[in-house]
Amino acid sequence: MWSYRVAQSFVFAIEEINRSAHLLPNLTLGFSIRNSGDSVHGALYETMGFLTGQEEPIPNYTCQHGSPQAALVGDTRSSLSVSMARLLGLYKFPQVSHGSSLPSLSDKIQFPSFLRTLTSDLTSSHAVTQLIIHFQWSWVIILAHDDDFGQQASSLATQMLTPAGVCIEYHLHVPSHQSFSKIEETIQKMQKCTARVVLVFLSNSNFQLILHGLLAVPVSGQVWVSKDTLHMALALTIPDISQVLQSTFSLLPHSSRAIGFPEFLAHLRPSQTPEDMFIKKFWEFTFNCTWPYQNSTVTEGVQFCSGNESLTNKPHPFPEVSKIDAAYAAVYSIAHALHDMISSEHQDGKCTDSQDFQPWQLLHALRKVHFKTPDGVEITFDANGDLVSKFDILQGQKIPKGIFHLVHVGIIDPQASSKNKMMVHLKEDIQEPLGFILALVALLLTGLAVLVLGVFLKHRDTPVVRANNRTLSYFLLISLSLCALCALLFLGRPTVTTCLLRQTTFAVVFTVAVSSVLAKTLTVVLAFRVTRPGSRIQVCLSPSASTSVVLIASLIQVVLCGVWLVTSPPFPERDMISEPRHIVIQCQEGSGATFFCVLGYLGFLAGGTFSVAFLARGLPDIFNETKFLTFSMLLFCSVWTAFLPLYHSARGKFTVAVEIFSILASTAGLLGGIFIPKCYIILLKPEKNTPAWLRQDHQVQ
Repeated sequence: MWSYRVAQSFVFAIEEINRSAHLLPNLTLGFSIRNSGDSVHGALYETMGFLTGQEEPIPNYTCQHGSPQAALVGDTRSSLSVSMARLLGLYKFPQVSHGSSLPSLSDKIQFPSFLRTLTSDLTSSHAVTQLIIHFQWSWVIILAHDDDFGQQASSLATQMLTPAGVCIEYHLHVPSHQSFSKIEETIQKMQKCTARVVLVFLSNSNFQLILHGLLAVPVSGQVWVSKDTLHMALALTIPDISQVLQSTFSLLPHSSRAIGFPEFLAHLRPSQTPEDMFIKKFWEFTFNCTWPYQNSTVTEGVQFCSGNESLTNKPHPFPEVSKIDAAYAAVYSIAHALHDMISSEHQDGKCTDSQDFQPWQLLHALRKVHFKTPDGVEITFDANGDLVSKFDILQGQKIPKGIFHLVHVGIIDPQASSKNKMMVHLKEDIQEPLGFILALVALLLTGLAVLVLGVFLKHRDTPVVRANNRTLSYFLLISLSLCALCALLFLGRPTVTTCLLRQTTFAVVFTVAVSSVLAKTLTVVLAFRVTRPGSRIQVCLSPSASTSVVLIASLIQVVLCGVWLVTSPPFPERDMISEPRHIVIQCQEGSGATFFCVLGYLGFLAGGTFSVAFLARGLPDIFNETKFLTFSMLLFCSVWTAFLPLYHSARGKFTVAVEIFSILASTAGLLGGIFIPKCYIILLKPEKNTPAWLRQDHQVQ
């Protein structure tokens, strides 16, 4: 079933190219499909028959009639690929594989005519180690075959992971041939392992045997990482496998998709292609039916094939990773090479007959081919004949019905690498409308604070601005703009730097803001305690005294934050418990005691400021300063009182969202409660903002 679908993608590509007005416009491609029987003898026999044009091939003797053969597109097991590639290399005959990933085939000395529209196993093995390094998983198990590939892959993984600080608990080697005793031994060892991350280099059959064995033992909570998405997809179809595969990551080479191919398959009928010797077997296997034959007895309960069944209702499981159009890019690479070969000869003044060319000529053009498939995927080969490609990172996510979906969560780019480190780019979990809205509100509040500061500077000599210490107003407005900006540190993916700066910056700038409000409140209270000039209380009303209150209060918070950073600083960590289908990257606050000391000091300062403002709310003031200070601090304390239970009950990304909302709400409360009424007078009631208006029986009594 699988191979036949791949063969049909081969046919679909050829028919699409033959309809193209731009690619090989004066040439029609033909094809033949051969079955090797999955044996070395069959593969060599069919390959020789293809090269010589004879039913019974004779080496070094060609009996060709009509059009020449351009290239061979094939997908066989690794051992067969080596035999075929070595034979075709002797003839310099181009071969483009869409399924053979054996690393040795990259050797152009042994296999000069072999190319492939996928990457080698070693490249994908290297890429999957970058995923582990990127997630900073430090304690892993390597599960690999005991053959050449398994040993090469596990050795490469060790070379990549160890310098990055990743410790390997066990190298578990499984025989490439099925050995139930060895499988059982491996399962027993995995039960004793403490590492929760398993790096897999296994065939599909052995991988599934191990998973079936683990279903019967108490092993759970492991993260499985594989270079092969197809194997992971097939494993996820095992009943009750979620007990073992709770979290999976795998790689899929970024490949071309044949647009219109599903519709092509849906219209496939045996009656339309009587020359197709494989379609009837495919039909029986797909629809679980039997073709009626003459003189055959009818068996009860047997369903006969009509030939009108539709493949539309037979979708392939996990269509995002099924390689049913795997041969598509291989056919297009040959067609583009043929097109380039003919075009370049014409440009050089030579005339190449498309009916008479040597295989080595096409091979030369094929190595240099560079084009885009109809779906926009760029195709080019490196010096080893391997496809230059990125890897899609897929995560198996379980929906409530118990069904798994493979979700694209990022890419790995082998080309964007330095010092053996590939570029890994993951999609953000929240694509942040909430994050976008919070960032927008933070920027708007910052802009509003800066705008109010500009208004105060422009009208700095007016009574409203001069009342109650304009220096403190400047301090407060600057700190409020920084309060809004510090919310941006909580957005996006946490890093070491942002984790260090998040809470400390928040604590310091809010301490400056609250202490500025405290100094303003004390200024109003003390102003009404002055009974005679030159008293000690009047000295406390000087700008330097108010500034000292802000500096001393802020310095205490800076010291507390410094102790926190020196003793047990915050750091990024990966939470795999809060949200079962996601890995949440968050900041671990380090020392909880120091963290709550920092918050406790800020809370004590805010409570004290509110108490002083509340007691002074009845003092007469032409601009109602004490009432506005009391109202703004009431909003501030209410927000952070509500914050505490919400912060402790929230999980994962919602914890951060709660804190951002509290930061923005309290900033808006202080800014609006204290400064909006003053801006109203300055901008809309300028007649009240003059000394003359104050002297007209509006003096403070």
